[in-house]
Amino acid sequence: MTTDSLPRQLARTRSFTLGAPAQAAPTADGATVLFLRSRGGADPVRCLWALDTATGEERLVIDPSTLGSTGGIASYSTDTTGRYAAFALDGTLWLADGTSGSARPIATAREPQEVRLDPTGRRIAYVSGGALRVVSADADSTDDRAVAEPEAEDVSYGLAEYVAVGEMYRDRGYWWSPDGTALLTARVDERAVARWFLADPADPGRSPRAVRYPPAGTANAEVTLWLLGLDGRRTRTEVRWDRAAFEYLTAAGWDDHGPYAAVQSRDQRAVRTLAIGADGTTRVLAERTDPHWVELLPGLPVRTAGGALVDTADHQDTRQLTVDGKPVTPAGLQLRGVHGTVGERVLFTASEEPTETHLWSYEPGSGIRRLSSGPGLHSGVERGGTLVLTDGARTTVLRADGPPLPLASYAEPPVVTARPEPLRLGPRELRAHLFLPTGHRPGGAPLPVLLDPYAGPAMQKVTTGDPWFGLVSQWFADQGFAVLVVDGRGTPGRGPRWEKTIWGDKAGPALEDQIEGLHETARLRPGLLDLSRVGIRGWSYGGFLAALAVLRRPDVFHAASAGAAPTDQRLYDTHWQERFLGHPDEHPEHYDSCDLITEAPKLSRPLLLVQGLADDNVFPVHALRLSAALLAAGRPHEVLPLRGAGHRPTDEATVENLLRHELGFLRRSLGAE
Repeated sequence: MTTDSLPRQLARTRSFTLGAPAQAAPTADGATVLFLRSRGGADPVRCLWALDTATGEERLVIDPSTLGSTGGIASYSTDTTGRYAAFALDGTLWLADGTSGSARPIATAREPQEVRLDPTGRRIAYVSGGALRVVSADADSTDDRAVAEPEAEDVSYGLAEYVAVGEMYRDRGYWWSPDGTALLTARVDERAVARWFLADPADPGRSPRAVRYPPAGTANAEVTLWLLGLDGRRTRTEVRWDRAAFEYLTAAGWDDHGPYAAVQSRDQRAVRTLAIGADGTTRVLAERTDPHWVELLPGLPVRTAGGALVDTADHQDTRQLTVDGKPVTPAGLQLRGVHGTVGERVLFTASEEPTETHLWSYEPGSGIRRLSSGPGLHSGVERGGTLVLTDGARTTVLRADGPPLPLASYAEPPVVTARPEPLRLGPRELRAHLFLPTGHRPGGAPLPVLLDPYAGPAMQKVTTGDPWFGLVSQWFADQGFAVLVVDGRGTPGRGPRWEKTIWGDKAGPALEDQIEGLHETARLRPGLLDLSRVGIRGWSYGGFLAALAVLRRPDVFHAASAGAAPTDQRLYDTHWQERFLGHPDEHPEHYDSCDLITEAPKLSRPLLLVQGLADDNVFPVHALRLSAALLAAGRPHEVLPLRGAGHRPTDEATVENLLRHELGFLRRSLGAE
């Protein structure tokens, strides 16, 4: 294969995730690690595997093909011991025994989704048709009953609403009690949420698909919590808190100390953690406030075995881990997330340097300890004395009494090797990567430049040790560009002040940092960059930034490819947009300052708009309205609609030819053919 095959390889391998181990979880005794993995780098059918931590031997537990399925296992749920695993496959519920490797179907009245085995292994809960149902795991039982049924259309139990999944790290809608006798469930009422439609213009006979989507400033779903008793006399109790002041449910759980939840105000400046009583009453365990917004982190809040509340607090310019309200991590170590507790021990990820994330532990009496080494983005999970450590493409199982055990990966090696040169640019020490054509030798003609940022608050692109992340940037570099990736203000990992610089203005600081990074690179590497031929490409927020660049600074940027770009900030969802710009009724100037549509008449450079027509994150309205404004202003531009594509295209031919189309557009627009 040649480097030209990378775009298709990315699609075929689903960005090299096929064949790689995923969702690794040790059993309670640490003797076994369960995980999902397909049989090859282009095989989409994921199987359930088990690693024996004593011998290092892997064995196949469940192969979906032996169950008559052509699909793979998307996820699984275990009991407390980890021996039994439940999963859905082709509309059928299955229960697997990890010890024997056997699996049997569980008869259900409805097609299951969101399957979760109760901690004792006696029952399995699932959601179907908006109802939360529970079925017995006993092979001889046919007990399958709805424990909560929707009272109307657009009401559901047991599912997370749109903004919870997309913006809060909460993808669950119900939680088992530790003894398996009760459930804590969310009721989601979306009747007040705006109804939007997605149509396929290439198939006019097909009805549009209706979705509930809450644009900034509009009504959210009404989310309530309920305690559902299953043993003896069935009970149903509403959890009560001040929902007028705290309308967002950001997290919930149930441990040995009872059920709990975290709730957030609409302006996101206050978060309360609540203990939930058996009668539905709540008491405040902790409250966090911030003049801009309270940052939510994955895995929080949670409690230790002794009941100590694990959470986070921003102190000056450090996001710290707190236990019982007291910071336990030092200044400068930025907390990124919590990956669980074992007894009083807390497993968490944090960054000393923003381009790296390491796995750490905290334990009373001994303090914090770093568990990972070397550059990269590390994470992990621990149980029963077994630690599963993940770093980019590698997953390693560690036990105190044995050598490291790597989980085999069948992922394809990429046909391109990324060779980023790390840079720190300007007085802000902007983290950046510079990609040059493979085999490039200094002293030649200046190279046309391509900026390839994301640069928004959701993600970093400049990280170390990740073998996959810079592949597309390197591919563009190998086509004759100097590719520059810059993480500016607002990106994660550099502390609260850095992140919150963008409050009220998601456009200005980010664009300024891209320009500063470009000019500083040119200063450091004289003669390398041709500043008369500078292009920029991006997707989602990066697409917004690319379009913004040619609209506002045509003196710096000479062409832009903007994919899935949010062009009108009022058309993006409530929780995300109001976090940074406030409520549009209270701060209309914030939304106006980031509106690309009103700036359409300024366009004087080539602009390519790429839009998936089935995108339910950045809806097609964004690209179409900007295109209409450009046309009305007499500004030539190009639009590439992608039929059937969501926010991230996955079709092999689409992904491959999209990248080639971008390349052709940039070459033509920059005179780099």
